[in-house]
Amino acid sequence: MTMRRLMLLLLAIAGLTVLPPLAMAQSQADSGASSSAAALSTKTTPPQPDLTYTSPTEKTKLHNYFFDAFGPYPIVGAALVAGINQARSTPPEWKQGAEGYGERFGSSFGIAAVSTTTRYGLAKVFREDTLYYRCECTGFFPRLSHAVISTFTSRRGEVGHRIFSFPALVAPYAGTMTAVYGWYPDRYSAKDGFRMGNYSLLGYVGGNIALEFLYSGPHAWLSRMHLNNGHGASASGSQP
Repeated sequence: MTMRRLMLLLLAIAGLTVLPPLAMAQSQADSGASSSAAALSTKTTPPQPDLTYTSPTEKTKLHNYFFDAFGPYPIVGAALVAGINQARSTPPEWKQGAEGYGERFGSSFGIAAVSTTTRYGLAKVFREDTLYYRCECTGFFPRLSHAVISTFTSRRGEVGHRIFSFPALVAPYAGTMTAVYGWYPDRYSAKDGFRMGNYSLLGYVGGNIALEFLYSGPHAWLSRMHLNNGHGASASGSQP
């Protein structure tokens, strides 16, 4: 189906662009530890990212919301999705030509806007920080794991405990369900909304992988799009 191929394409592009891995566990065993108890204690030490967490300000959250909902990425993403759907005439009721492309672009952009608004809105209600933080670990697979896991988790509290995030899980489906019942042809149902939401969630995974691995130095153009430091969130002790 169109959405499926699109999301797989986006994920593939992200993966190829970044050579991904992620990491969540940062157990540092003290090689000089004299006993197995000491080694065990070291392994159970909380991951370093939690220790260096700095809660973002409301201004930072608001800035990230507008960037994620109305910035260049959702615009380019909507244009790409609309182009693929146009080529495949999906939905066929929207015809071809400029008018058909406009409907498909508006639909894709609307889905992204609703998803982003839902994620940030629910995060505010649940007092969660759903911004992305790059892993402080090293190694391809630990960093890849971190990027994937971050899709379903958020930070809470002053020390940034990592928890399962209901807002992050629900947001992709809120966007596609809104499209199905708001502007898609009547033949579309909740089943289609759920299916498209799965691919939207996959798109979030690809986006986190890109945020984790795309390099941007302090003066690089990408740093202005807050790919450099955890999606614009402040983490004073984080590694570059």
